[in-house]
Amino acid sequence: MQSLHQLKKQLKGELHFDTTMRTLYATDASAYREMPLAVAFPKDSDDIKTLIQFAHSNKTSLIPRTAGTSLAGQVVGKGIIVDVSRTFTQILEVNKAERWVRVQPGVVRDELNKHLEDFGLFYGPETSTANRAMIGGMIGNNSCGSNSIVYGSAREHLLEVKAILSDGSETIFENLTSIDFQEKALLGKSPTATLEEKIYAKTHQILSDESNQEEIREKFPKASIPRRNTGYALDMLLETAPFTAGKPDFNMCQLIAGSEGTLAFMTEAKLHLDLLPPEFKCLVCVHFNSIDEALRANLVALKFKPYASELMDHYILECTKANSEQQENRFFVQGDPAAILVVEFANHNKNDLNKTVIAFKTALKIEELGYHFPIVKGDDIKRVWTLRKAGLGLLSNIPGDAKAVAVIEDTAVAVEDLPNYIRDFNVILQEYGLFCVHYAHAGSGELHLRPIINLKTDEGNRMFRTIAEEIAKLVKKYRGSLSGEHGDGRLRGEFLRYMIGQKNYELIREVKKVFDPQGIFNPNKIVDTPSMNTSLRYSPGQETPEFDTVLDFSKDQGILRSAELCNGSGDCRKTEISGGTMCPSYMATRNEKDSTRARANILREFLTHSNKPNRFDHEEIKEVMDLCLSCKACKKECPSNVDMAKMKAEFQHQYYKSNGIPFRTKMIANFTQTIGLASNAPSIYNFFAKNKFTSSIIKQTLGFAPERSLPLLHKQTVRAWHTQYKKEINKTVGDRGKVYLFCDEFTNLNDSDVGIKAILLLEKLGYEVELPTHYESGRTYLSKGLLTEAKDLATKNVQKLSKIVSDETPIIGIEPSAILTLKDEYLDLVDSHLKPDAEYLAKHTYCFDEFIAREMDRGNVNGGSFTDKEQIIKLHGHCHQKALSSLTPTKRMLELPKNYKVHLIRSGCCGMAGSFGYEKEHYETSMKVGELVLFPAIRKQPETVEIAAPGTSCRHQIMDGTGRKAKHPVEILWEALGK
Repeated sequence: MQSLHQLKKQLKGELHFDTTMRTLYATDASAYREMPLAVAFPKDSDDIKTLIQFAHSNKTSLIPRTAGTSLAGQVVGKGIIVDVSRTFTQILEVNKAERWVRVQPGVVRDELNKHLEDFGLFYGPETSTANRAMIGGMIGNNSCGSNSIVYGSAREHLLEVKAILSDGSETIFENLTSIDFQEKALLGKSPTATLEEKIYAKTHQILSDESNQEEIREKFPKASIPRRNTGYALDMLLETAPFTAGKPDFNMCQLIAGSEGTLAFMTEAKLHLDLLPPEFKCLVCVHFNSIDEALRANLVALKFKPYASELMDHYILECTKANSEQQENRFFVQGDPAAILVVEFANHNKNDLNKTVIAFKTALKIEELGYHFPIVKGDDIKRVWTLRKAGLGLLSNIPGDAKAVAVIEDTAVAVEDLPNYIRDFNVILQEYGLFCVHYAHAGSGELHLRPIINLKTDEGNRMFRTIAEEIAKLVKKYRGSLSGEHGDGRLRGEFLRYMIGQKNYELIREVKKVFDPQGIFNPNKIVDTPSMNTSLRYSPGQETPEFDTVLDFSKDQGILRSAELCNGSGDCRKTEISGGTMCPSYMATRNEKDSTRARANILREFLTHSNKPNRFDHEEIKEVMDLCLSCKACKKECPSNVDMAKMKAEFQHQYYKSNGIPFRTKMIANFTQTIGLASNAPSIYNFFAKNKFTSSIIKQTLGFAPERSLPLLHKQTVRAWHTQYKKEINKTVGDRGKVYLFCDEFTNLNDSDVGIKAILLLEKLGYEVELPTHYESGRTYLSKGLLTEAKDLATKNVQKLSKIVSDETPIIGIEPSAILTLKDEYLDLVDSHLKPDAEYLAKHTYCFDEFIAREMDRGNVNGGSFTDKEQIIKLHGHCHQKALSSLTPTKRMLELPKNYKVHLIRSGCCGMAGSFGYEKEHYETSMKVGELVLFPAIRKQPETVEIAAPGTSCRHQIMDGTGRKAKHPVEILWEALGK
């Protein structure tokens, strides 16, 4: 038997069989968990053939995987996970005239469409995970999406597939005339037939048999249901020319789509493309008092040929209230409707579009359906769809162990049957004392229905199975499909025998056997699946240990349940092309290990299953946490609100208990004390920090990257300047009132000129500025996991500052990472008796630009004090500001001068992230993050354009990465004051 070590040497790509990587690939977005033998990243087709040979020789299996967002357990298994998401990522050819594209399976759907825009084309099927879902996975599951009533599924768009069969031979599945098909089938009967020819022979044998034809037509789901993914698509192949007169040519691609990687290993796909959608679009977001009313309105909507008709129920809408990003997308929601139906219309003619909308609303009112009909246009359309697509992740936010479980969430029926089906469905749930979440694709007869079940209990495990059985009976009553777009996997495969009958089930087993005689491709999916309530991520009686943490995780019922919020939907795997900030290290490396999902998985695994006294004491957790930049983007952008920065800080604190605190960590955490001493002789410090020889010694001692420049000290601290300034002017200014300026450690010591200009600017605008006595923010301690020290500082600052602030005398800060600790971490650091004070302080704490924007709204600040010259400003926002606040106030503030125009750089994290970018082992990743969007965008700007960045780390990174000096917005606004 060949060993994994030998296999690793044979591959041009990578092979991992360590505990860490196997653990990260033991789950997907489903309820299942199986520890794989290994994880492979093949470099090319030859590597895949080598893996196939190994699987044959060692009686193991291969599980193809792209983004790993499967909901039915398709990409978990005990064999070798073969991840093609990092290497098979090329768009190979676009044919504009014939409207097709040839791609490798690791191409992200949304990135493909970005590429196709210049050709005036796009790929229609759109899943809610389209910003990270890859073409291979979409074909494997036969994905559809919200616009399937117009564009159909992946199957309708699949023209050709280049694949490697289970014997290692390569083939292309494509359109075949009846004659070509018969020839291949005939060759398959020869003793010397190739595997491909045997496949065609078996297909001919099955589908030409009249009794089989009758059984398939009678027992498979209704042909009128567009979303039917039941078993292998023999019903689709039957409706082709060789077997049914007047039908289209035969194409095995119809079978490959929806086969979940169980039949062949796809290496390329040729896809049909559509012309770009009509220019004019709008949404009608109809509010209802019941689900039933919404579903009856859906039938009315379909008469007007919409592009989408999507449902959100009140459970989903309630979840959006607690998600900071989705709160902003609720702008169209009035009150608390039981359901909203989002109906999209599109037309090349604006007048015709308006007529359709008016006619639709009139029809609803005649039928007395709906009570509020907001119309959404322009850029706001994307916000509505973002809210709808966030549904899957938002469902994980329910506190505790009972969750909305993906068990019967993919059923599809004829759209006219949907109202009655859902009524029957809810009656069944009520009989078992359950309630359900309803959302998604009303327009195509499929709602994603998720009952709330606690899988950690015996009763929950039994209910998981019972509900699956009951709903299978109901779906069969309506002759629907158990899977509409998420696939059978190992979740629904067990019920296929019941759904399509024993004879049809044996036919699809024959299909699997002829394609894959030894069962090496993704076994135990679709056919011959184990019991659906085994190998679950959460097992009956599973322990959920409690931990004594410094940070407060009580809202989620502990740190372990905070990690369990991650359901695996993979929002953290989006790229810089998709936009957003989460997750910067994944964007740079494209390695699953560096995603937020991986960090949640590794925490969950060891906090649940470790045998160590200190369950945090695992190198595996440390390894996966290593590239987390603590940017906090996940706190906002993850639909499940997985706050990995918070969990990382707690992990570090707990890990140090068993392993001690490293020297560099102590030095960085105590930055304020160290640099504070140096500020007594800033010129001497700056000499050593700038001198090539001495700075290299400093960097070597601290473990900093030699390429990185060291931060310098200002000749005078802000506090020292302010004390002297107050003596000199000997008067109080402030007809607009008084503000407290939080003189954070970075501004006070390193960026004193920014702090000084902030004070002068505020005074010029009419405010009295006071620098209250307070302690450092604690940001450096938080960033390195020294939580005891951070807690002490938070406690002292809350006790001091909460006594002096009010609505009229708020505290404002210049450095986002420092001032926002008062609004974020302090709430989780202080003891319970101080929480009201911490909340009060947070309420009256503002970033500098937030305060100016507030005063603009109150009429206290306007553009009259500023220059009228023209200036273009490119703004890069600080990660914490984007996650916990907003860049809108920054933009508003910088546009106070009437001719200043601010453009946001669509960058995520700059890559510096406090000390992260200084550390030698992180320098390369830090610069890669910067090169994703930020550095190229800045290099394109002429010298006349100002670069603005509120974060001190961001400005340092921009200088090191581009040579351009970025200014704090305060500096730009100060310089714009009329002299």
